Amino acid sequence: MPNTAPVLDLKEDILRLKKEKNAIILAHNYQIGPIQDIADYVGDSLGLAYKAQETVADVIAFCGVHFMAETAKILNPEKTVVLPDKDAGCSLEQACPADKLEAFLKENEDKNYYVIAYINCSAGVKALCDVICTSGNAVKIVNLAPKDRPILFVPDENLGQWVIEQTGRQMDLWKGNCYVHVEFTQQSIQRIKDDYPDAVVVAHPECPKAVRLLADEVCSTEKMIPFCNNTPAQNIIVVTESGMLHRLQKEVPDKNLIAGPTDHCACADCRYMKMNTLEKLHDSLDKLEPTVELPEEIRIKAEVSLIRMLEQSK
Repeated sequence: MPNTAPVLDLKEDILRLKKEKNAIILAHNYQIGPIQDIADYVGDSLGLAYKAQETVADVIAFCGVHFMAETAKILNPEKTVVLPDKDAGCSLEQACPADKLEAFLKENEDKNYYVIAYINCSAGVKALCDVICTSGNAVKIVNLAPKDRPILFVPDENLGQWVIEQTGRQMDLWKGNCYVHVEFTQQSIQRIKDDYPDAVVVAHPECPKAVRLLADEVCSTEKMIPFCNNTPAQNIIVVTESGMLHRLQKEVPDKNLIAGPTDHCACADCRYMKMNTLEKLHDSLDKLEPTVELPEEIRIKAEVSLIRMLEQSK
């Protein structure tokens, strides 16, 4: 049964368990506020990967989605990695199954693709790729790709198209997308701009091109923080998953941060990111489950592409 202790007691007990188990709590920017507030580190996929690589903790409680916890396990095979809700998945990960990518590469073996995978993919896909990227370093990673091989970019076609625009490098794009970010439309953002004509727009590159064209800045969630701090504008429309507003409101308290709406709702929640709760985090630390496990053959191959990304991002 889920823990039903009052929130204050629950937080105190999570901190007790964290100390007892020698654990670190990592949380993505899209997690619910109470989890962000209790985490040791909150950040985007790149920052979380570095923290997972650097930690000396015995246990990593990863508050995010499955591919993120897998990334921590790839980099820390000897550590226990727990994901509060084992069903916290990702539409991008689902869009590019490893078996389909493997079949595609075999069918196109003559092309000798240099495969760049957005980190939002399974360990099996990472094992098939040459290098991983995040939204924060994708431009740099693509610029460093060999010039004598065609690039296959998986699985986010919106991010891939944005990177093409930034780098001028031609790439073949896998047909995948984030179901949350594609719900933002030019019309939904324009309606907010009509209400706040002086507002600037910061958008994630997973958004469709029509939305990116409206944005004053397109960047990763981590880079949204300095943008919001440094812009002279008082009103900022933030076009990404709603959890980012919690962190921004803490780090940029003097600005009016407006959640980018979709055509369906006032803000965009990822149903997978929101599966994790304080109760589930508590139980995962208490029982050290559900754990993330990987076949060693897959883990070793995936580690090569991940380490390459981390080295190229320094």
